[in-house]
Amino acid sequence: MTRDVAPRLGLPKPALLHSTFLPALQGAQTKMSSSDVNSAIEVKDTANQIKKKINKYAFSGGKVSVEEHREFGGDTTVDVSYKYLTFFEEDDEKLAQIKSDYESGAMLTGELKKLLIEKLQGIVKIFQERRAAVNDEVVAQFMSRDKKE
Repeated sequence: MTRDVAPRLGLPKPALLHSTFLPALQGAQTKMSSSDVNSAIEVKDTANQIKKKINKYAFSGGKVSVEEHREFGGDTTVDVSYKYLTFFEEDDEKLAQIKSDYESGAMLTGELKKLLIEKLQGIVKIFQERRAAVNDEVVAQFMSRDKKE
C-alpha cells in the first residue's frame, strides 16, 4: 500500500530487499563463523577439503538407517546439502527431480552430498582460477578512473 500512496504524497516509492543466506553446514539453527572453519565452504578450500567438510559436517535430513530412509525419505526442509543446491543448481527441473528422489527415499544422503560436492568443487575451482589470474596490472586497470577496454 505504501508504494501506491508514496508518489501521491510526493515521496519516492520505498523498496524492500529480501535476502536469503546460505545456512551453516551444521544446519539452520547454527551460524557460520570465521572462528569455526568447518561451518562454511570457503573459496580457498581445496577440492578435498570441500569433500571432507560436506561429508562430515553438512547436516542431513536423512533418516537413521538406510531402510528407514528408503521407506520414509529425507527431509529437504532441514537438509543442508539440498539447501545449498537450491542456490547453486541452475536447472530447476534437475533440482525438482533431486528433491523428489530424496523425499521419496530413492536418493540417499550420501548421494545428495556427492551431487553437492561435485557442484561446489566446480564452482570453487573456477573462482580460484580467475582469482589467480588477477595481478597488479589488472587491479590498477580496475582502480583507474579512466576505464580503458
